Amino acid sequence: MSVHFEERSGVVPCQTPWGSWYQTMEEVFIEVNVPPGTSGKEVRCKLGSKEVELNVKGQEIFKGKLFGTTVGDEATWTLEDKKLIRIVLMKTNRQAGNCWASLLEGQYAADPWVQDQMQRKLTLERFQRENPGFDFSGADISGNFHGGGPDFSSLEK
Repeated sequence: MSVHFEERSGVVPCQTPWGSWYQTMEEVFIEVNVPPGTSGKEVRCKLGSKEVELNVKGQEIFKGKLFGTTVGDEATWTLEDKKLIRIVLMKTNRQAGNCWASLLEGQYAADPWVQDQMQRKLTLERFQRENPGFDFSGADISGNFHGGGPDFSSLEK
């Protein structure tokens, strides 16, 4: 079984007061630190295609409209070791140019450096998919990588 690109190359997390979020071309991952000993019954998580809401022990952690749309019925959440909630959202637009600038509209935005690193990672992930025989996980990229990087599809092979 091959290892996923993000597992080899690492992730670029955007830190928040409650944890962090990061993304790949296909998914958005949200990691929320909760008090040790939290049970699943104390978690209320509503995952929609355009909105998300998380409450733990009766307290709202976050609620709002997502930066981009997701496939609502493919969203999942898990409670790990009674201290970490992991939410996985499947993006509807799975292009390298679809780099979310924030988790929610107007909330939990990546600072410019983190946003730049996220876009670099998505562009390298795109190159990896287009060239499966090459390993781009340790590569660095410079130049025009915003919007998913240059389009090489019109070049003859």
